[in-house]
Amino acid sequence: MQFDKLNFLTAGMPLATGKGSYNKALSLLEEMKLDGMELEFVHGVRMSDENRALVKKYVDEKNMIITAHAPFYVNLNSKEEEKIDASVQRIIETAVAGRDSGAFSITFHAAFYLGQEKDIVYNQVKKQIKRIVDFVEKENIKVWIRPETTGKATQWGDLDEIIKLSNDFEQVLPCVDFSHLHARTAGDFNTYDEFSYILDSIGNKIGKYALENFHGHLAGIEYTAKGERQHLNLKESDMNYVDLLKVMKEFDVKGALVCESPNIEGDAMLLKETYLSL
Repeated sequence: MQFDKLNFLTAGMPLATGKGSYNKALSLLEEMKLDGMELEFVHGVRMSDENRALVKKYVDEKNMIITAHAPFYVNLNSKEEEKIDASVQRIIETAVAGRDSGAFSITFHAAFYLGQEKDIVYNQVKKQIKRIVDFVEKENIKVWIRPETTGKATQWGDLDEIIKLSNDFEQVLPCVDFSHLHARTAGDFNTYDEFSYILDSIGNKIGKYALENFHGHLAGIEYTAKGERQHLNLKESDMNYVDLLKVMKEFDVKGALVCESPNIEGDAMLLKETYLSL
């Protein structure tokens, strides 16, 4: 998929959808002039063939941009083999649903350190990602596989780890959750220079294509010394989203920025309008 701009997505169906359908959600996004949404498979990949086809139709006919988030219960570094296998399976199921729905990218929280050395955990995550990449290559599934930068120091997935893994596999790229990087460091990664460092690192260490097929997350965030506590609306947080958008524009980032604030469509519209005004 070739992108000509940065697209602004909601994390899941807009709140205004209520108990409505994918059809209503996508119609609302169109009305609000938002660019698409991330399919949120929170507790499992449960999406009917009919809904997959419906979303794909919007992608093909309306140029909607779709990404997908794997279920939250994933730990590729579990001490129990069956939990690792189940985690791999959940990510594979997300990739299949993503392909069927026209998504260009899927993301997930990959693992916990569980008190182990970082290099040991890295190798374990890499081993399991290889299983996933082998499957999607064998099945010719053309979606990016993206471990996400995580919000707590107990979780695998700092910026360097995600970049390194992206260089180990052709079909792997980062999902940069800017709010998580900010919370993980208890307040860093929130200035113009730090945002520039993130994008510069990705562009230089992986390649320009990583900024031209970008998948990121943003929300307001509450954090402690231990990292992420909860998502907040942007204006109720210290997240410096204006400078971030300036940097994204200067680096000519193309792809998807997914808003995960509690008021998802409100903040997604705020982000898009702010970006277009810069």
